[in-house]
Amino acid sequence: MYLNKHFSEVAESYLFSDIAHKVSAYQAAHPEADVIRLGIGDVTLPLAKPVIAALHKAVDEMGDQATFRGYGPEQGYDFLREAIQKYYAGRGIDLKLEEIFVSDGAKSDLGNLLDLFDVSNTVLVPDPVYPVYVDDNVMAGRTVKYMAATAENHFLPMPDADTDADIVYLCSPNNPTGAAYTTAQLEQWVAWAKAHHAVILYDAAYECFVTEPGCARSIFEVEGAKEVAVEVCSFSKIAGFTGTRCGYTIVPAGIEQGGMSLNKMWLRRQTTKFNGVPYIVQRGAEAVFTDEGMKEIQANLDYYRKNAAVIAAALDEAGVWYCGGKNSPYVWLRCPAGMKSWDFFDWLLENAHVVGTPGSGFGPCGEGYFRLTAFGDADRTKEAARRLKDALAKLK
Repeated sequence: MYLNKHFSEVAESYLFSDIAHKVSAYQAAHPEADVIRLGIGDVTLPLAKPVIAALHKAVDEMGDQATFRGYGPEQGYDFLREAIQKYYAGRGIDLKLEEIFVSDGAKSDLGNLLDLFDVSNTVLVPDPVYPVYVDDNVMAGRTVKYMAATAENHFLPMPDADTDADIVYLCSPNNPTGAAYTTAQLEQWVAWAKAHHAVILYDAAYECFVTEPGCARSIFEVEGAKEVAVEVCSFSKIAGFTGTRCGYTIVPAGIEQGGMSLNKMWLRRQTTKFNGVPYIVQRGAEAVFTDEGMKEIQANLDYYRKNAAVIAAALDEAGVWYCGGKNSPYVWLRCPAGMKSWDFFDWLLENAHVVGTPGSGFGPCGEGYFRLTAFGDADRTKEAARRLKDALAKLK
């Protein structure tokens, strides 16, 4: 018996586990401290009322022999796939039903999709980046390359003559930086992927936060993207399903290589390794796309957008550089006074009792930066912003 040696090449603990341990240790030493957490990107508002009603109705159905459901289709029930199809159609994107696959969340599929690709493929990821992209590939033994995302390129790296890879991860709006690609920028990425016979794994988990004209909500807004891109999305951020678990992945029928269809491969993979998302959860997800569901959900998104604006305003007053916060629930700030990311984490916890996420945890280019999330309670976010501004004023 031999173990997978590549597991020794990833960090022993996950970034957010390290943060949790540090905060727990601080609170144990300072039980009087009122700590406000703006670190993990977890939502705080409850599920929309139409979603709750759909969940309750589905539970009742499961208690009646006439409406009971057992194993469901691995790719998702048609009622939910049709709702997703209509959601995209409302933005001018035509999807075939067989291209839509319901999952238990974007995080799972971003890793599971790698089953379709040989380990010899080279993977390209932005730096800084959501750690899962890197860890999934390191665990599998793939070569991972990095493209620098910096203030100079507005944290939106673009392909150039030297860009060489087989699989590229793009996340827009980006986690952690909050930067969002325009449709014109994605056109360049699609053209590059076609020229290099590469595939783009596009993480659109935060698409619902895009408000500025020109910024893309889907890579399929670009003509020809269906030949080179797979899009992964989630109900976690649009509808608060972080604990309910549901997402979807779009695998276009037009992606082929060596006579093999990526869509058919993914269908085979899912029918082999996945038993589908529970019927009850899928009924709740379907309700997200109803008129009543979208109305309440948009109000929730506006709630988080206001939180982001509150954080941004505090940083403006303090004279601290940042990006994000407009098309994203994340505010990405430059650590003041030349501090390192973890040093600023400790300083902020000590001086303001506020928790964020050190940028270095997302990659070397994240050193010297820090992420704050707008997913908290509004009053607590206002208090955190006040503390942040007051603490930063003392550095001057």
